Amino acid sequence: MSPDAPLLAVDRLVKRFGGFRALDVLSFKVAAGEILGLVGPNGSGKTTCINVISGLYPPDGGTVHFAGRSIGGWPSHRLVHAGINRTFQVPKPFLTLTVRENVEIAKTYGDSRDAPSVEALLSALDLAGFAGHAAGELNTAQQKMLDLARALATGPRLLLIDELAAGLNPAELERVAAKLRELASSGIALLVVEHLMGFIDQITDRIIVMNAGKEIFEGRLAEASRNRQVVEVFLGDENAA
Repeated sequence: MSPDAPLLAVDRLVKRFGGFRALDVLSFKVAAGEILGLVGPNGSGKTTCINVISGLYPPDGGTVHFAGRSIGGWPSHRLVHAGINRTFQVPKPFLTLTVRENVEIAKTYGDSRDAPSVEALLSALDLAGFAGHAAGELNTAQQKMLDLARALATGPRLLLIDELAAGLNPAELERVAAKLRELASSGIALLVVEHLMGFIDQITDRIIVMNAGKEIFEGRLAEASRNRQVVEVFLGDENAA
């Protein structure tokens, strides 16, 4: 892969569910160390995009390239070993296992040669004090941090973040934003789906606004707020004058 080539390149990606096109020739690129935000109204295709890239759904058209290799249709476990992992809107840890055991399993499963130690991950994500607790004892915010810890334990080069900030209080949001920026500064590429625009503005280098499976804007959030088509999508035609 050329040093100037993007780590992730999505080109004319299509995903259909019956006659419905959830992704409609969507294209974008993400560089190593960049945080790209995917925003848009519910049903615009954001999570479907992450699901296709992470191997939960096969694409129905277009290509996905990672580190110069075509990966469209690869199963999730193969993508984890290649260097792609994700978090989920609703975390699904092994509830009866301890927090430490959850992260240890992820570390042994992934390509974790360059990943932080389990103890370092637990400390960085404010989980060290709960290491011996069953994951089912954690609150929602703590389970989200555990989900992030498990993803990071596999040593990803590309991290897909699906609504990690939802339900977090302002102090938690600040800590998570700092952590994501730290990850990007280490060279990890991040693709972030989120509805909290303040959080997105705080962490992203640029955003893509989606509607009906298509990209309608690419740039900074401040520029998107002045774009007529974006305003129409979020607020309705009568507010776009």
